[in-house]
Amino acid sequence: MAKEAKKENKKEKKDNKKFFKEFKAELKRVSWPTRKQLVNNTVAVLSIVIVIAVIVFVLDLVFENANKFGVEKLKAIVTSSSSEENNSDELQNIDTTNTAGTEEESTENQTPSENTEEQNTVENPDENVSSVEGNN
Repeated sequence: MAKEAKKENKKEKKDNKKFFKEFKAELKRVSWPTRKQLVNNTVAVLSIVIVIAVIVFVLDLVFENANKFGVEKLKAIVTSSSSEENNSDELQNIDTTNTAGTEEESTENQTPSENTEEQNTVENPDENVSSVEGNN
């Protein structure tokens, strides 16, 4: 077993030497850019990155402000419309209360038979329609 381990070790070393020789030969075949090409390409990449960053920054500001002012206007519209609805609901409640108060006063002045008919209409309007039609 010791002999086999030594043979594998020698084979691995030869493989490693072969790999590095091929690696070095491949790097020699690569066409490396000149210093001028490297500088030009680097400047082009950096300028494109900066231009895109500026565009994204400007768009971010525009959309942020549009969202901020748009949301504020929507909130104001919703708040004003809901307050108008609340005011109109309150006015309707006041009108209903005033109307109910005048109806109560008018029922007090009616005769007992008229009072009963009006209470029936309020309690069960379907029966009143048939009773009114039957009376006619």
